[in-house]
Amino acid sequence: MLCSTVNPFATGVASSAADISLGDGIGRRFLMWIVLTTVTVLYVIRYARRVQKDPSKSLCGFLPGDREQKATGDEEEEPELTRLHRTVLVLLVLVFAFMIFSVVPWASALTGNADAAPYAWELDWSFAQLAALFICAAVLIGLVARMGEPKLSSTLIQGAADFISPALVIMLARGVTVIMNNSKITDTVLHSIEGVVKGTSSGVFAIIVFLVNLPLAFLIPSTSGHATLTMPILAPLADFAGVSRALMVTAWQSASGWMNLWVPTTAVTIGGVALAKVGYDRYLRFVWPLLGILAVLICGFLALGAAM
Repeated sequence: MLCSTVNPFATGVASSAADISLGDGIGRRFLMWIVLTTVTVLYVIRYARRVQKDPSKSLCGFLPGDREQKATGDEEEEPELTRLHRTVLVLLVLVFAFMIFSVVPWASALTGNADAAPYAWELDWSFAQLAALFICAAVLIGLVARMGEPKLSSTLIQGAADFISPALVIMLARGVTVIMNNSKITDTVLHSIEGVVKGTSSGVFAIIVFLVNLPLAFLIPSTSGHATLTMPILAPLADFAGVSRALMVTAWQSASGWMNLWVPTTAVTIGGVALAKVGYDRYLRFVWPLLGILAVLICGFLALGAAM
């Protein structure tokens, strides 16, 4: 989420709300993904090596049952990776590779010109086409895996049911946006802020957008709902400040992703901490230095992107 390139539930929703293509700004986000992921991996490796040399430096130490679980795990045989498993994995990789290819504006990405005419082979797909792609891919993988009609149907239904909640959140957030637009609330907010934005440096404005969205990401746990509520205002403000809307999407998703690394309302974070049997307070002690490093790097990327 922090540096997602084509995440349809974060970048896709925000890009749609900002009225730009999902692939706009993908080059910058890809570079951020490489740099921030590398920094995170090096941070974890540094901590692991320090604990390996001196176990007393571990923030949690050995927990009850760790040694017994490790001994039991060493005796268990790993499940065999069959030819069918490899085939399904290859199909999955090909589907996601094709998804990325279908949404990237290749002419803009390769030439560096946002107004470049698209190549003849560009697809410029959006949500409707991607939804059809995922449904067809799910059916194809189910057939290849020989799941059978009853199991394949029930699996598809169960998967679709998981998306009902996000869909309702997006619908309600869109409803709020419609009410704000029809009642001229959005125009009033934009007019009141326009004068301040016009006198602000583009780099400073991009960083401010990142900082403003940090508390909003905490108050609105749903990334899609957060994007739908904020981007209709942030995107026109970016026009006033002379900043690209793609950079606004990057600033928004960076704030949302940064917060999701530690806030207790994030199911992935709390679930991971629970599975690792690590106290949330100890996780915060471990992750805070990394969060500071990532925040500085994000602000640098945003300022540099606005200057360019």
